[in-house]
Amino acid sequence: MDDEPPEFPTRSFPGRGGPQPLVVGRLSSLTLPNALVAARAASAKTLETTVVLDVGDLIGITDYFVITAGRNERQVRSIVDEVSRRVRELAGLSAQQVEGLEGLHWVLLDYGDFVVHVFDTAARSLYSLERLWADAPRVAVDDAVPAELSGS
Repeated sequence: MDDEPPEFPTRSFPGRGGPQPLVVGRLSSLTLPNALVAARAASAKTLETTVVLDVGDLIGITDYFVITAGRNERQVRSIVDEVSRRVRELAGLSAQQVEGLEGLHWVLLDYGDFVVHVFDTAARSLYSLERLWADAPRVAVDDAVPAELSGS
């Protein structure tokens, strides 16, 4: 039996660190593992709950939302930095778009197949994405932080 990952056709995209699988949505078996890398990286920097929602069948422009929060601007920035670093190191991806760094109340990291929302606690409560997307199935995120994420 072949233990090699499947070969995907690739294409280079500016700012994404080299060739990327040329697939759409759920055709990429890498989408969920990459979203979980982001979720676990966020969880390593906050005591707030980190949630992964499977929104692919509901909106069609992305597969997963990763939603988390920090208690202040400094912690929000720390979460954003850790997610960016770990997704780049472990998945080889850089965010296609980043919004909200100037205010640090709601930072959005758009990786295409998944989007990471990092709120401060007040903004998370105000916008309540988990309630807005309540029809989306939740994906289990291990509570334990994997060894590769614990050594920051």
